[in-house]
Amino acid sequence: MIQPTPKFKDNLALLPSIDSLARIELLDAREAVVATIENKPGKQGSLAVYQYLAQSFEQLDATAAAHGVDVFAEHTEDAKNRPGAHPNIDLLLAIIDGGAPLTIRVIAA
Repeated sequence: MIQPTPKFKDNLALLPSIDSLARIELLDAREAVVATIENKPGKQGSLAVYQYLAQSFEQLDATAAAHGVDVFAEHTEDAKNRPGAHPNIDLLLAIIDGGAPLTIRVIAA
């Protein structure tokens, strides 16, 4: 597991490549897709973080979500101050606050 730095850009450099990914799907306990992160501009940082979380944790629970918000670094504080501006961080914060764990499904390109 990486040791997150205070800078998201530096953390991204530590994460595995997303070149072979089409998207990530987040599934609830009934295996319904509750969110999707596609491999397209503006979403690739989140895609890298969620792929890394899928590789590092069995499920997206409070422990995994807490590590994820550390990886998002300075963007986490912005997400807390502007709910809705960073939906992929909002999802992690909701899990930390007691939301149900999710499964991360990685879809290859």
